[in-house]
Amino acid sequence: MPEPAKVPRPFKMHWGSGSITEEARFAGEHHVPAIQLLEYTDGEAAGSWTLRFCSFSHRGAFQRSPLMLSEENVEAMREALEKTPRLREILRRMVE
Repeated sequence: MPEPAKVPRPFKMHWGSGSITEEARFAGEHHVPAIQLLEYTDGEAAGSWTLRFCSFSHRGAFQRSPLMLSEENVEAMREALEKTPRLREILRRMVE
């Protein structure tokens, strides 16, 4: 199991910066999948939020490839999301 993600922690994009305020992650066989809630405090996106679906290597390096989850990983991500109430609510809004 990876170390729990330290949140909040900063991020910076070309269009704004802010904090990662929630992150659901688990250690998969090949990588550490993550869903992040990014809240912007500066730049043209200030006052808004986005979701980032991403992954990290087992050593903690951010991966630039798309997030992929297999069927056997769904339960692990669901369990990780139990600790992130805002992320769960946003994802619920997407499917209901």
